[in-house]
Amino acid sequence: MYKSTKIKDDIVWIGVNDRKIEKWESHIPLDFGVTYNSYVILDEKICIIDGVEEGENGDFFRKLEATIGDRQVDYIIINHVEPDHSGSIKSLLKMYPNIKVVGNAKSISILKLLDIDVPDDRAIVVKEKDILDLGKHKLTFYLMPMVHWPESMATYDTTDKILFSNDAFGSFGALDGAIFNDEANLNIFENEMRRYYSNIVGKLGTPVNAILKKLSSVEISCICPSHGLIWRKDIDKVIEKYQKWANIEAEEEGVVIIYGSMYGHTTEMAEILARQLDERGIKNVQIYDSSKADISYLFSAIWKYKGLMIGTCTHYNMAFPKIEPLLQKLENYGLKNRYLGIFGNMLWSGGGVKRVKEFADRLTGLEQIGEAIEIKGHVTDSDREKLIELANLMADKLIADR
Repeated sequence: MYKSTKIKDDIVWIGVNDRKIEKWESHIPLDFGVTYNSYVILDEKICIIDGVEEGENGDFFRKLEATIGDRQVDYIIINHVEPDHSGSIKSLLKMYPNIKVVGNAKSISILKLLDIDVPDDRAIVVKEKDILDLGKHKLTFYLMPMVHWPESMATYDTTDKILFSNDAFGSFGALDGAIFNDEANLNIFENEMRRYYSNIVGKLGTPVNAILKKLSSVEISCICPSHGLIWRKDIDKVIEKYQKWANIEAEEEGVVIIYGSMYGHTTEMAEILARQLDERGIKNVQIYDSSKADISYLFSAIWKYKGLMIGTCTHYNMAFPKIEPLLQKLENYGLKNRYLGIFGNMLWSGGGVKRVKEFADRLTGLEQIGEAIEIKGHVTDSDREKLIELANLMADKLIADR
């Protein structure tokens, strides 16, 4: 028998964990799974806020029926139409003949493109600050275009001051028993939340800032996102974290060293840099071999720390094949507010370090530290001194910011 998880006495979580999924949108690994959060408000009218991915409908409907009994569902609000939110709509329309699908004009039109045809008489189209009256609960809608799709919106319960935030404030990672942030060990979830933001929403800082400004005058007692933990404590802290991410401001002092190496020479350079940074008292130093680390984890680390050092060998006059897409994505997302050190290796023609320098020159929000270092073959004593100097320059910048 399903035991309901209450947000409030008459607001219940009916989400599901997906631990089978391997990759998000077929390209981002989900080592800890993901949760599809759905909520039902039990009032004079019964209202579901967001559905789940179609393959998880069995668990979803068991929880829904155990929660509402033989009552009919009056509304399903779709804050966002991606399939992980809209996968329950077709079944809901069949099961509940009087249910209305609530969304904005773009929501309804995009649903049709996803082969979800909502008849006109079963759709309610809402605009900014429209109100849906359930009885005790009055729901207000806030449009938040491009956070992270054009039809995205949030639903605000004016009665209990709860923000149903859609993908905003969401996270990768299935829920391991704890539903609320104050019940959970946040170490994993903060990393997965940052990885979610930096990869899914990281390009969209301007619209994220716009919605944060829009909601700044709204009293919020709880944030219920579509993925991850529900935030009923430390609301100001999670909003502050989002503001930093939206502005691509580093959270902490530290250096991410990302390299691509075919024969070990660039690897050796990365190790020398890391050791010298440690000698200078920089505690948070993380080294990533781009041939092994997924780019989503690289992005998360870059979003966290102020210092970035990119190293590459040369591959047909280009950077290492795993470094090239990293540079492309960072440029596409407009990386800024970081100190950047560049290093690498060549044997005859070179070109890899040049590619990283050209990337840095195009991104005016990056401050390049020292001169790019490109050596030939194995690291000599002279090369080692140059690398130590580059690490010292990075450490000097970070220490000066304390």
